[in-house]
Amino acid sequence: MSLQIDAVILAGGMARRMGGDDKGLVELNGKAMIEHTIERIKPQVKEILINANRNQTRYAEFGFTVLSDEHTGFLGPLAGMITATGHTQADYLLVVPCDCPLLPRDLVARLLAAIEANDAELAVASDGEREQPVVMLLKPSLRESMTAFLEAGERKIDFWYAKHRFAVAAFADQPNAFVNVNTPEQKQRLAAEINQS
Repeated sequence: MSLQIDAVILAGGMARRMGGDDKGLVELNGKAMIEHTIERIKPQVKEILINANRNQTRYAEFGFTVLSDEHTGFLGPLAGMITATGHTQADYLLVVPCDCPLLPRDLVARLLAAIEANDAELAVASDGEREQPVVMLLKPSLRESMTAFLEAGERKIDFWYAKHRFAVAAFADQPNAFVNVNTPEQKQRLAAEINQS
């Protein structure tokens, strides 16, 4: 039996370090940042959801379902993850941010292998040195746990998943995979890297 895996691209933040620009819509090499992310993950999943709390009409133009946080007030990535888990029937949900244009093309396969090898409920990606809390594969049934955590006033994803059986999938062989864009300077550097990849 083949597993169904859906994805949510998190584009719901305030992007304070980008001067308030909506990061997913910032252009990188002539395409919106989120387009690079979509291209990377689309072959790896069945359905893509986009979590956005502003510019929803623009995001809808990419052809996917756009969901706003059920919990209002820009409460961070967990709020977007909770919303997405309520809108998928998949066995697993891939979570990625909108500003990682070099995501691994084997991201799902390796996260799933880590889950299965460790009998885990979720797997988190690592660049070989640090875990990347907003890049993970999880069971949508974790929604209740996430909701309770958020409603208790907690925000940090890594504190939440530490309470569960989690595995780490290391991508040390792809050191730039999780480079993200928080400042205009980083955007310029990344544009050059994309031209080379």
